[in-house]
Amino acid sequence: MVPTTKPDPITEAALRSLHDIAMPEPVSWMPQTWGWAVLLGAMVAMLALAGLRWLLHYRADAYRREALALLVVIEERLRRPETRRDGILELGEILKRTALAAWPRAEVASLSASAWTRFLQQHDVDGAGHALERLLDDFEYHGAEVVADLPSNVCGDLVAAARKWIERHHVPA
Repeated sequence: MVPTTKPDPITEAALRSLHDIAMPEPVSWMPQTWGWAVLLGAMVAMLALAGLRWLLHYRADAYRREALALLVVIEERLRRPETRRDGILELGEILKRTALAAWPRAEVASLSASAWTRFLQQHDVDGAGHALERLLDDFEYHGAEVVADLPSNVCGDLVAAARKWIERHHVPA
């Protein structure tokens, strides 16, 4: 349907004067003051420093991760009576290698017997050094037949104590 009546002149003039709605410019996401830029820069710097610190800590603990991976193999040897003596010897060796990786060679390499067990106890957080003292003072020097007859819970305790010492020993900065 087409309208048959023509609008009056005032309405026509009003319709001609209508324009599209003017939209404002979009609001910028950039901070309006320099303080926000400084805050953003400080936060980025803090995040970068935290990431760098984490990376350095991660790399410094690489010897712990390697020792724990070797400990899994040793634990398997300690479960079988025929390889238990080798596992006991390797357990003592992995503890010494871990200590050599964390402390200066001159401080650790010459330690043996009671000095070595004292060292483990001094740098222990949870008291795992006492169980390791039994390993280092007693089991390493027994014959294969005596070690093969050890109860499996003693071997499990030794591995647990070694794991605790490797994970939690304190290295002074």
